[in-house]
Amino acid sequence: MPKKSLEEKNALVQRLNKETAKINWLELQKHYAAGNLLAVAEGADLINIAVAFHQDDTVKVQAWLADKTLFEINDQQALDWYESNVEHWAVVIPPFVLVQKVK
Repeated sequence: MPKKSLEEKNALVQRLNKETAKINWLELQKHYAAGNLLAVAEGADLINIAVAFHQDDTVKVQAWLADKTLFEINDQQALDWYESNVEHWAVVIPPFVLVQKVK
């Protein structure tokens, strides 16, 4: 990877880390209802996935969707998270909000 490209990626990673925050499910419901909320599996790197979204890396995103590292939230999962008001890490990569359940 060229030095400038690596520096740009590192800067993006730092920016996304600063923009990531904990948020409870009740505050995420509107994004779920709008269909722009995607979940990241436990143990996966939320920031790495956000970087791929930002860089339009469809190959990586499709692979993560295929192996369920990245997934759409179904109605039952949304209901479970609603009832327990689960807290998530969230980062916005327009038009999506990527979330990962707080351990």
